[in-house]
Amino acid sequence: MATYSFISFVASIDGPGGTFGLGYGAGNAEEGVTVSMVEDKNTMMIGADGTPMNSLHAGNGGTATVRLLKVSPVNALLMGMYNYQKQNPAVWGQNVISMADVARGDSITLSVCAFKKAPDLTYAKDGGTVEWTFDVGQVTEILGVGIV
Repeated sequence: MATYSFISFVASIDGPGGTFGLGYGAGNAEEGVTVSMVEDKNTMMIGADGTPMNSLHAGNGGTATVRLLKVSPVNALLMGMYNYQKQNPAVWGQNVISMADVARGDSITLSVCAFKKAPDLTYAKDGGTVEWTFDVGQVTEILGVGIV
């Protein structure tokens, strides 16, 4: 029987203004990290006579959302990086985010990453979470079979 644990999840961001961890130990919220593609890889059309045609799309763009607890010190590091990058178009969109589940053998590289926006901030009875969303130009994913 295979086992999953967030303990095995490592992630980091490298870009103008900083390099630091985003995975286990970064003060992650329960919801963790999500990577999503922004478009379908295929469009299928059916001709008037019923003939199918598939169109393979070249794009590999996506989004990544990193959810941290309000008290995570990584929020300050990301805000510093965001503030630095938004002042200079020459450094905007130059981040690389690397992720891996070392126990499963998963490996995800996100390149040409730009901050979507500064996160929404809520101050309430409970501390809550801070969500950082990135637009990703290139998503490269490999899912492993896990350690046997």
